[in-house]
Amino acid sequence: MARLSSQARVMTHYGNQINPRTKREREPDQTVTVGAMDYTIYLVVVILVLIGVVMVFSASYVQASNDQGDAFYYLRRNGIMALLGFVVMNVVAQVNYEHIRRFAPIIFLIALGLMVAVEVIGIASHGATRWIPFPIIGQFQPSEVAKAAVIFMIAFMVDKAPNGLQTWKGLFIYSGVVGLITLFVLRSGFSSGLIVGAIGFGMIFIASPHILRFIMAGVAGVSAIVGYLWWDANFSDGFRGRRFSAWFDPWAYSDSIGYQVIQSLYAIGSGGLFGHGIGQSRQATFVPEAHHDIIFAIAVEELGFIGAALILLLFGVFIWRGINVALKAHNNFTAMTAIGVVLAIGLQALINIAVVTNSIPNTGVTLPFISYGGTSLVVSMALVGVLLNISKHTKVRDR
Repeated sequence: MARLSSQARVMTHYGNQINPRTKREREPDQTVTVGAMDYTIYLVVVILVLIGVVMVFSASYVQASNDQGDAFYYLRRNGIMALLGFVVMNVVAQVNYEHIRRFAPIIFLIALGLMVAVEVIGIASHGATRWIPFPIIGQFQPSEVAKAAVIFMIAFMVDKAPNGLQTWKGLFIYSGVVGLITLFVLRSGFSSGLIVGAIGFGMIFIASPHILRFIMAGVAGVSAIVGYLWWDANFSDGFRGRRFSAWFDPWAYSDSIGYQVIQSLYAIGSGGLFGHGIGQSRQATFVPEAHHDIIFAIAVEELGFIGAALILLLFGVFIWRGINVALKAHNNFTAMTAIGVVLAIGLQALINIAVVTNSIPNTGVTLPFISYGGTSLVVSMALVGVLLNISKHTKVRDR
């Protein structure tokens, strides 16, 4: 075979596969180019993680000094997890993604097993049992693994049965898989369950050829959630219901459930165009653990509108390039996996920013790559590694 280019790219035909719709052999009209990964995605993630390391320190050094006796406590832990995340991301980017497709059901079962382990040996913190003990790092959050598991499982199902969503039965089966793991995650945390469910059902929506059918099911699901929150707020006075009420008027709950949202809005409002500067946040000292869910508001306060716009731009570029990878993917599994990773990062970023701006009711969701959280950071970067891996394998039409 003649040399194809100076970069020695490998061209692999896959056109002899059987088309499940026509039951006839497809002509070999496509090839798969194995080239360089998408370095735009790589650079964007590097910048976001570096911003996160700086912002975690800026938002936490006062609390770390007071509570831990070490101003660099959270910076050191976050930096270690960031380095581990870079290693994992680069390793996963080189591993044959066929292993992920082959073991997707096993990964899904492992995630379910970990969620069961949370129920048995979980560690309670901040009113929820979300962590299990883990050597060296101390604790581990299985709901983060559930995000990856639901992505791989739905992609696996779409790849194995491309026509599976043609019928109501298929839709119920797909929905049952997502619903099963979502219910397990919901037991450990409402916000984590919300994210896992949104990723899974978002992938089903994209894969489904019957948009109206899915919209009907989606409307029913959203209505059920809103109805539950309304009932919880008006008749049960539950925690989630009060959060729903505080969304409309946080100042009515300024000494309780609305306190964090109010501090977020104060931080965002005081940032101005260029912010107060790194380490100069005033609101970070008022809000417990500002380096977690509220970190975007602290970033706006310290970096101003310009800094906020940069962060939003970086997430926008990530989503754009991720969708581009999905469109060029050469089979159903890689395309759906790429879409799942984009949904996992993009939806979580959107929800976090919407919460701190009080655009939606308050729920505890971290900002990917930026908020403090070891498991979240490493799993997110591992998923980026999968996306980078897929970006190296693109389809090219011969005619």
